[in-house]
Amino acid sequence: MNKKELPKIIVITGTNVSGKSALGIELAKKYNGEIISADSRQVFKGFDLCCGKVTKQEREAVPHHLLDVCQIGESYSAADYQKDVYAVVPQIIQRGHIPFIVGGTGLYISSVVHGYTFKEEAFDAAFRKELEEKTLEELQEMLPANGLAYLSNNPSDANNKRRVIRVLERIRNGEDLQPHNHPRFSALQLGIRWEKEVLGHRIDERLSLRLEQGMLEEVRQYLSAGGNPEHLYRLGLEYRYITWYLAGKYDSFETFYYELSHAIKQFAKRQVTWFKRDQSVHWLDMQSVPLIQASQLIDAFLCDTALNIPP
Repeated sequence: MNKKELPKIIVITGTNVSGKSALGIELAKKYNGEIISADSRQVFKGFDLCCGKVTKQEREAVPHHLLDVCQIGESYSAADYQKDVYAVVPQIIQRGHIPFIVGGTGLYISSVVHGYTFKEEAFDAAFRKELEEKTLEELQEMLPANGLAYLSNNPSDANNKRRVIRVLERIRNGEDLQPHNHPRFSALQLGIRWEKEVLGHRIDERLSLRLEQGMLEEVRQYLSAGGNPEHLYRLGLEYRYITWYLAGKYDSFETFYYELSHAIKQFAKRQVTWFKRDQSVHWLDMQSVPLIQASQLIDAFLCDTALNIPP
């Protein structure tokens, strides 16, 4: 089957606080679409403020999928996400709707858009526990040459303990780490990005708002009910820093706020690095009217005409 015969999906991606959720909802309304979340933290139940889930009203306006699919602490991988998307997309199409994948987890999106082939693997809980008890430096020393080469494709992954553990597990299971891609869909990828200063302001503005709305309380309630802080540490960013703050790590709220804001901005920078590697992403001009530009690209994509706006 050639690319034009594949089912069509539309992807809206970008960094944290870029406005992709709002744009995705507007486009899904316009094109009779349904949204599939592509966020590695929004798959977990609860913590709506910490991970920036869309509101109940937004979900009522447009059907959303792959939100709140498992409990914090449960395992959910890119392979799990891909399998779930493969199941949801045909259902959306059968209803006569257009699938919109909206989110900022690059690996999730790439696994679907490029059709990664994931090898079935037997989960070894004892080996996972052994790895989790090691420091990042110890894990890095365990990486063989092919593991180091694989992580070098995205340097931030080499400093991400969870990613290093996953690579070590894959190597132990006999995977060669080389991608074998078999795309199932024809995808139009639209990207949102802002200048560094503008994005930084947006990050601070949203962080302040969510703290006012009760983000600290979300974590406090979870921990008070006996929740495991280790699960929050692994999820990173808001989860991790708020847990540290509640444990008394910071000498003031201002220090906590600064550290968390800085961490979110660094994460957004790593997201940009990831997205830049995919030359098929069409970046929207946010200084113009992105809804109009996105609509032009979508119209051309759905009609199989040339996309005359360069990526």
